Amino acid sequence: MFTFVFIFFLFLTIATKLWLTHRQLRHVSQHRNQVPPAFADRISLTDHQKAADYTVAKLRLGTLDMLISTIMLIAFTLLGGIDLLNQWLSSKMTHGLLQQIALIALVILIGSAIDLPLAWVRQFRLEERFGFNRMTLKLWLLDLVKGTVLSAVIGLPLLAIVLALMNMSGTYWWFYAWLVWAGFNLLTLVLYPTLIAPWFNKFEPLTDATLAQRIENLLKRCGFKTSGLFVMDGSKRSSHGNAYFTGLGKAKRIVFFDTLVTQLSPGEIEAVLAHELGHFKHAHVVKRIVWSFGLSLAMLAVLGWLVQQPWFYTGLGVTPNFSEPGASNGLALLLFFLSLSTFTFPLQPLSSWLSRRHEYEADHYAAQQTSADDLVNALVKLYKDNASTLTPDPVHSAVYDSHPPALLRVEHLRRVTA
Repeated sequence: MFTFVFIFFLFLTIATKLWLTHRQLRHVSQHRNQVPPAFADRISLTDHQKAADYTVAKLRLGTLDMLISTIMLIAFTLLGGIDLLNQWLSSKMTHGLLQQIALIALVILIGSAIDLPLAWVRQFRLEERFGFNRMTLKLWLLDLVKGTVLSAVIGLPLLAIVLALMNMSGTYWWFYAWLVWAGFNLLTLVLYPTLIAPWFNKFEPLTDATLAQRIENLLKRCGFKTSGLFVMDGSKRSSHGNAYFTGLGKAKRIVFFDTLVTQLSPGEIEAVLAHELGHFKHAHVVKRIVWSFGLSLAMLAVLGWLVQQPWFYTGLGVTPNFSEPGASNGLALLLFFLSLSTFTFPLQPLSSWLSRRHEYEADHYAAQQTSADDLVNALVKLYKDNASTLTPDPVHSAVYDSHPPALLRVEHLRRVTA
């Protein structure tokens, strides 16, 4: 019975995603040859068409990615891929913690290997075609190795702890696992700026004294304390620009992409930073952490129940081993997280709506602390330089977009300053 439920939700999710993609493709293509009047004086038709073509290309590649991922999911589950791998490993290793870790690691490695060609196409074909790629093959491979090593060093011990808790902590193992997961995520937020991020990028203190002073004045007005202002060498990978906060507590730091510093004027940079400070002032980061932790607790509680249900395993093409205590825990963990997105897709519109609401609040705050015109000018430049479409389909945007569409965002800024 569960097999049919899984298939129903899987194909419903895929059909919905394909329908949303079709809407976006059609809407963006229909508006390709006319710049929206609100942006006609600042975005050329050539730039607008480039954004439309870039959006369409990403959608098509994303659709291919989704279909490959779906085939891979079905192969791992309903077609017995995980069961075969589990049987093979069981013939090579004794049942236990190491065998379960090996199974999960092997499935992740196979999935990553299948994803690799598409990742290469995305970087060296799509991004290259539209003039955004600045990454060499050597750097891409180096990032791949670093990411794999980092995932193994951090992920494998965490996985071992969770599986050990599943084996030894009784009925409420899922609560203790959640405490470990939450603590790990908080620790990562603290350590990421100084230990993890510098492994991939160089971070230099902001050297523009005038801009630095302007930002310091803004920080004082907003009551924000940071461990420093840094410029990141994002240009060695991409010409896309961005700015963000990273870290937690005293480890907070403000990071500007070097591309952003060259694209925007000092006033526009200040307005973008004020927007980011708006997220801090409205406690958006804390709210998102609480939301994430609450959702993960609920999911682990569900897993705590599913791990004891034979139909959960057999419904996804796996034969569990209940003769040995805890022998199927790794299978349960693997199956749960592989199938999770199939059942949680209906939460996507809610998550996007909350994120867009936060963006409006941060924009409002930025307009109070700096110039709304500077923020609008900065947004228009970023839309142009990042080839972001100005004409998304409203339904597709409502489901997926974490930021409001350009026109609605600019109109909101105009209203709050009127």
